[in-house]
Amino acid sequence: MSEHAALIAPAAAEFAGILRGIGEAELTARTPCAEYDVRALLNHLLYWGPWLEAAGRKAPPPEAATGEAEAGLVGAGWLDAAERQTARLVEIFGAPGAWQGMTALGTAELPASFVGDMVLGEFVLHGWDLARATGRTVDVAPEAAEAVYASAVAMGEQARSMKVYGEEVAVAEGATTFERALGATGRNPAWAA
Repeated sequence: MSEHAALIAPAAAEFAGILRGIGEAELTARTPCAEYDVRALLNHLLYWGPWLEAAGRKAPPPEAATGEAEAGLVGAGWLDAAERQTARLVEIFGAPGAWQGMTALGTAELPASFVGDMVLGEFVLHGWDLARATGRTVDVAPEAAEAVYASAVAMGEQARSMKVYGEEVAVAEGATTFERALGATGRNPAWAA
């Protein structure tokens, strides 16, 4: 969906604002992602970002010296690294061409639009995770909420089978599109630290 390319920069700007608000003391805060505290979630984002960049460029994936859990990417310069990575992802996936054709994410051959929607979801959903964990709010544009919800529904069963999403969470009748997206990805919109 190359029209989703226009959603990347605003979602990334909101995401970057959340990153800049995270203090050292908040790195151990729980997040809505049960297996991650803030530090581990940031590590996750920094670890997989280069894979998403490579997929967007339709280039070979990076060499992985360690697994995600052992990577330890949240050191003194984590914010600068995360902001630079976010800017690269915006540059790549802000261009409609990154969403066209097929690409590889590691060894999996996927539609490039699928990877683009993953990047949008990373900014929006993990932005919400980090905001909730640190007592902040996130502003999600209606168009981004619609795109993330559609993507979550489309890949839901596969994502759950791969443990990328948790079990779907029922949301209240009259829930916003973004709340429905959260529920579809296994997040409870009412979650609080």
